[in-house]
Amino acid sequence: MEESKAIARYVRIAPRKVRIVVDIIRGKSVGEAFAILKHTPKVGSEVVEKVLHSAVANAEHNYDMNVDNLIVSSAFVDQGPVMKRIHPRSRGQAFKILKHSCHVTVAVAEK
Repeated sequence: MEESKAIARYVRIAPRKVRIVVDIIRGKSVGEAFAILKHTPKVGSEVVEKVLHSAVANAEHNYDMNVDNLIVSSAFVDQGPVMKRIHPRSRGQAFKILKHSCHVTVAVAEK
């Protein structure tokens, strides 16, 4: 079973927030996944929609797959590098601010 995938690296959203969106579309047909992502009011839905669009384009162009028969075979989010920042507080203290990033991978395959 051939599959086509697309990866978005170093996305500046916490992986935990994007995993919520990815869990919703895993295993769905591509048309249904696009409809779900369009109406999901989450920050990660835009990123996942872009990656899914890229995976579909890769499948159509590189592997001559039929777009109507595609399903989201696998989708996952890995943690990327964490930027560490310091927030000054009272009496000379410093609090850490961790700015997380993630890598989003979406793979599509024909039914």
